[in-house]
Amino acid sequence: MRELSTTHWRRLAIAVAALTMVLIGGTIGYVVLGFSPLNALYQSVTTVSTVGFREVEPLGPAGKIFTMALILVGVGTTLYAFGMLIETILEGRIQDLMGRRRMQRTINELSGHVVVCGWGRVGRSIAHDLFASGRELVVIDRDADRLDDCPYPLVVGDATEDSVLEEAGLQRAAALVAGVETDAGNLYITISARALAPHLFIVARARSEASEPKLRRVGADRVVNPQHIGGTRMAAFVLQPNVAEFIDVVMHESGLEFRLAEVEVGDASSLAGSTLREAHVRHETGAMVLALRGDTGFITNPPPDTVISPGQVLIAIGTSDQLDRLGALVDHGSATAS
Repeated sequence: MRELSTTHWRRLAIAVAALTMVLIGGTIGYVVLGFSPLNALYQSVTTVSTVGFREVEPLGPAGKIFTMALILVGVGTTLYAFGMLIETILEGRIQDLMGRRRMQRTINELSGHVVVCGWGRVGRSIAHDLFASGRELVVIDRDADRLDDCPYPLVVGDATEDSVLEEAGLQRAAALVAGVETDAGNLYITISARALAPHLFIVARARSEASEPKLRRVGADRVVNPQHIGGTRMAAFVLQPNVAEFIDVVMHESGLEFRLAEVEVGDASSLAGSTLREAHVRHETGAMVLALRGDTGFITNPPPDTVISPGQVLIAIGTSDQLDRLGALVDHGSATAS
């Protein structure tokens, strides 16, 4: 949403200050002419505003000349100040309306994006990481003031409501992150999102361990407890600092040559039914397959005679070019680097 420019606010402030100075000057002038302070202020306001009430005290030649000068200066200043005020009100509303319409057009053009519910500390971190990885996203939060610094397409509203999720393009989205501050809120968001988009990939935030199985039961594909993960990660730095740092660098350092990626084996993949040895994965791509994930879980450090099945996900490490070749090899386009 757009805001009024600093120049506009400066002009409005100058107009209000000028009007104030005219009223103060008029009041002082009438006091000098013999008016009481209250009558002087009243006479200044009625003169500048062109209301046209009677003079509260008789005006001599000097008073009439002063009043004419005050009218010439004050009326123009008053019209300018009120014009700036009206412009501020109208421009603010029009800009807000136009900004929301442009934002909605942008969201309507998105497909395969990620919907991030919650613009708190966790939501901000998630959104920034997604954007850094090249993913398009839409942020939802009910607090309009908190979204003032959001640089991504956004929707102001309650993410537990179906209409708000639909406004964020949920049916066209690839994934949703339920990251609001309460477990109850994330539970309702997950239920609504799963009902609206059965094939959507949903990641939900949980503050308590008791909420994790509930979120999975209502449709969350993954449940993350930031406190638990933070504690585990800190412990890993104590126990195996180099291993933990290497994982962090490989996952998040954009300047590193090697990356981790996952590649799904589709039903029509030419590798389906072949073993890793027969597929010549390492020879053809240069990427190293660290694990395979299927219905039964992970197969880590898979031996060469491991059969590749449709629906499995290959977890591999390599350069961007090697991972792209791996994606092409399994007829999946390009790998999704982490």
